[in-house]
Amino acid sequence: MEALALGQAGFLFSTDRSRLLIDPYLSDSVAVRYGRQLTRQVPVIVEPGGLAPVDVLLLTHIHLDHTDPDSLLPLAAASPGMKVFAPYECRTLLADLGLAWEAVAPPLEWTSIAEDLEIRAVPAAHTDLERNGEGELRFVGFLIRSGDVTIYHAGDTIPHPEIFTALAGEKIDYALLPINERNFFRDRDDIVGNMTVRETFAMASGIGAKTLIPIHWDMFAPNCVHPEEIELLYQLEAPPFSLEIMPAGAVKLLASR
Repeated sequence: MEALALGQAGFLFSTDRSRLLIDPYLSDSVAVRYGRQLTRQVPVIVEPGGLAPVDVLLLTHIHLDHTDPDSLLPLAAASPGMKVFAPYECRTLLADLGLAWEAVAPPLEWTSIAEDLEIRAVPAAHTDLERNGEGELRFVGFLIRSGDVTIYHAGDTIPHPEIFTALAGEKIDYALLPINERNFFRDRDDIVGNMTVRETFAMASGIGAKTLIPIHWDMFAPNCVHPEEIELLYQLEAPPFSLEIMPAGAVKLLASR
């Protein structure tokens, strides 16, 4: 499986037969809505329509840098036959946008979604683990499996017991975990962070990940972590996994570890 990093939490995964996209943020809509301080710091490496054909789209939650109408509308025009798996708030937004996709709830058990792709949704806590009245998760991560390679994309989350329970027994070759710490000053400015570098390292160790790929560290100046911080702590602590930092535009062949 090949992974293309799109920046923030967005990735395009390609196998011999299928293309799976998760959380594409390929516009500057956050800055348009919330102010210039949130102008994207990394280039749009590919226009949304240029990603076609995409077979499967996964969305982890409703926040604009994960479910972005300015990215999804041109993507829909270019890949009208995509399968879409998204939490309830995202499905409502897609319907309001008039998109023809038949978005469905993320499956909580391993489900075949293409000839060479399986997925399973995992709870996420951003920064609480929330459910609606029907018990559906508001925030999710995804396990993605192709052949003998398993990827865990956590979405936006902090550690939570239900996440560890959901991942127990899974072989995780690559963990894509957010590193954009919460702190007093970010909370004061209504910037919702995720994990510190140390928390992310502890979570990667706790789920037995073979390789950590940090996400959510690069897009917005008020909500970033410098890669040098991540690399230095990795060198000092020598955790039991390999580290792969993928800036936007980076391509990596993912193989079983």
